[in-house]
Amino acid sequence: MCTHESSVPARRASKIANTCIWAKYSLPGRIRNNVIESRDMHHNFTEAISVLFECFVQFFVIEAIQVTDLVIGNIQIDRIVEMILPFETIPNFYPDARPEQIEACRPMFEPWALCPQTGKIILVVQSYLVRTGHHTILIDTCVGCDKTIPFYGEWNQRSDRSWLTKLAESGVSVTDVDFVFCTHLHCDHVGWNTQLLDGRWVPTFPNAKYIMSRQDFELAQETNDPGFGENLLPVVEAGQARIVDTDYAMDEHIWLEPTPGHTPGHVAVGLASNGAEAVMCGDLIHSPVQCVYPEWNAASDANPDQAAKTRRTFLSENCDRERLVMAAHFPEPSIGRIVRADDAFRFIFSG
Repeated sequence: MCTHESSVPARRASKIANTCIWAKYSLPGRIRNNVIESRDMHHNFTEAISVLFECFVQFFVIEAIQVTDLVIGNIQIDRIVEMILPFETIPNFYPDARPEQIEACRPMFEPWALCPQTGKIILVVQSYLVRTGHHTILIDTCVGCDKTIPFYGEWNQRSDRSWLTKLAESGVSVTDVDFVFCTHLHCDHVGWNTQLLDGRWVPTFPNAKYIMSRQDFELAQETNDPGFGENLLPVVEAGQARIVDTDYAMDEHIWLEPTPGHTPGHVAVGLASNGAEAVMCGDLIHSPVQCVYPEWNAASDANPDQAAKTRRTFLSENCDRERLVMAAHFPEPSIGRIVRADDAFRFIFSG
């Protein structure tokens, strides 16, 4: 099975489940140099289980530190995962990919980033919970519930509210959130901006200001698809929207960085504290396969030429440095560093 969606109510059980999912998709690539080549893992189930058992304790500790309690200076960061799923095949999602490139990347990315059975890219849909000491902030809010998303059946009219449970398990209630930063306004990044209560769409976070780029908001307003009425308009009507330029800075600890292409007003979110830095990159890059092939544009990129230029610039500017990259959709643990590899790049999970 390639499809996983965790919804465990108890925090301890949830952490164990998330670790098992992370191990399935991340460990083979991490340990292949010492134990077994990742391309052989799915062919030898017994050996794979043995390897995972031997490494479980070691990597459980890494998972707990990196994913659950990441610290950037005085900033604490938690990932709130809504779902993990094989999303789409490479040819369908990256129409620029050539067959020989796809074949070449399989040994590098199966099974942790590419599902061997389906050939689909494994994506995480998640939010980043950021606590600075002064503010409680969410970066992106996933798919949500009851939303009209007819083009992707698994997201349409979802009823699983476990994302809210996971947020609460991290010690944050919906009333605690001060700001919601939206990297862009696609449906899998703004879904929990609102929720349906008593037949009305209302902001999920009643005390929060929602930060959205001006270009993307104006485009969504003009398009006026169901997502605008469900995810954005209720926030505006409640007086909680803050429509800003793409170089907006809230303070010295958190700011926006213009990264257009996927959408006209797409932004990354920069973080800094006590000399440590991180950046949440949104959808300027969807999968670590694009580090190897930065020229691969997603079918959903609004301006492919601009998206490719932005992606290569981002990879170049953030490679071989201590700045952590917090990916929106990379397989777990989703956080790491970019390193240069010949004329392209690699993503190295932190740890």
